[in-house]
Amino acid sequence: MRRLLLLLLLILAGAAGLWWQRAPLGEALYGRLAESRAGRNALASYGDGLTLVFCGTGSPVPDPNRAEACLAVKAGNTLLLIDAGDGGVRKLAGLGVALDGLDGVLLTHLHSDHIEGLAPALLLRWAGGAATTPLPLIGPPGTSDVAAGYNLMLKADAGYRIAHHGTAIVPPGGGQFAGQDMAPGVVWNRDGLVITAFAVNHAPVAPAYGYRISYKDRTVVVSGDTAATPAMALAARGADVLVHEALQPRLVAAITRGLRAANQPRTAQITRDILTYHATPEQAATAAAQAGVQMLMLTHIVPQVPNRFFEAAFLGDAPQRFSGPIRMARDGTVLHLPAGNREIVEKAL
Repeated sequence: MRRLLLLLLLILAGAAGLWWQRAPLGEALYGRLAESRAGRNALASYGDGLTLVFCGTGSPVPDPNRAEACLAVKAGNTLLLIDAGDGGVRKLAGLGVALDGLDGVLLTHLHSDHIEGLAPALLLRWAGGAATTPLPLIGPPGTSDVAAGYNLMLKADAGYRIAHHGTAIVPPGGGQFAGQDMAPGVVWNRDGLVITAFAVNHAPVAPAYGYRISYKDRTVVVSGDTAATPAMALAARGADVLVHEALQPRLVAAITRGLRAANQPRTAQITRDILTYHATPEQAATAAAQAGVQMLMLTHIVPQVPNRFFEAAFLGDAPQRFSGPIRMARDGTVLHLPAGNREIVEKAL
């Protein structure tokens, strides 16, 4: 008993000592962690091919685990973003994906949850890479207005940063966007990477685009926001992966009932309205089967799914419609499609 009490006293004394010294210990530990993580490149180990990093897999519906729409695409030495919703770019940088070499941003459409995170993308590319040219912002008609609006909003900010850090760190030419309104068709064709925009059905949002992304015989199709449309299976034919948005109406209906019971009819009407311009998991699975893709990856998840237990309820009958793997993307999910084979490597940052 005395030995046990002595051991207990020693443990308590040690814990008290650690607590008393928590400031210097915390500083030392933080320093080691910071030194090991700062400047790391989370994608350095991936070879040549198409690499997707899901930096935002949520929607305007609040979800503490999912940022708004954001997808990073790396092909060879080219790095692009498809959409940049709130929190997506910051999460991407926090995962260790450096944006100093960001070559451009492609927008599927101009809903706020797809463009609210553009400012961090611009800043991280500008300051991290000493960019001397504007960041290309490519998308449907109206994209140039978004670019001009951001440039006006950030005009004072850019001036402050140049004055503070100097032109060697933040050259004057890199702190703004260059907006490009594009029609459906090829919107990017450089260094073997070809991206083709196609029209989807997100009415009344029009035009809205999906993208077919091809690099060294590997192909990914990104739906953007859309209701079920024959254009999806046509655009995704023969692709390796279909990245498709998904909304489960049966789960949204539960939210609608709760809002009505809480006497919030306007918000309840919004939850009814969103059913008309999004696709269900089952409809996404049907498109994947018709296109003959290897994998279906669901993103832009509506509504919030608290954990994996609820995934079966979200997917519904999708597994009966598509025999290949169906995944629900999470922030930090990585898909790597190596050049030269048909492999699809799935990891998490």
